[in-house]
Amino acid sequence: MNIKGQALYAEMQSLAGQARGLGTELRLQNTEQVNPSQSDFSSMLTSALSHVNDLAQETGRMRTAVELGDPNVSLAQVMIASQKSSLAFEATVQVRNKLVEAYKDIMSMPV
Repeated sequence: MNIKGQALYAEMQSLAGQARGLGTELRLQNTEQVNPSQSDFSSMLTSALSHVNDLAQETGRMRTAVELGDPNVSLAQVMIASQKSSLAFEATVQVRNKLVEAYKDIMSMPV
């Protein structure tokens, strides 16, 4: 599979921009002060996970439509949506792995 780095980077920048615009969705109810970088990161992470979930759900709907014989959805569209969904999920797993690795590195640092 040939993944173009520039396209992936552009997509991640786009998601980051969307996440910054959705910063008002996540508000902690019982805290007086919130670190702005923490809320930006949580908004971005929530937005990215929501986008991956939306891709998976859309792929499922398209698969069901093809299985039921819907003439408006072609097999090629379903395969493309499936690959997008798969790639987004794989990227999410890799980001999670890097976050866990960074957390382990930080926890193993002597204080």
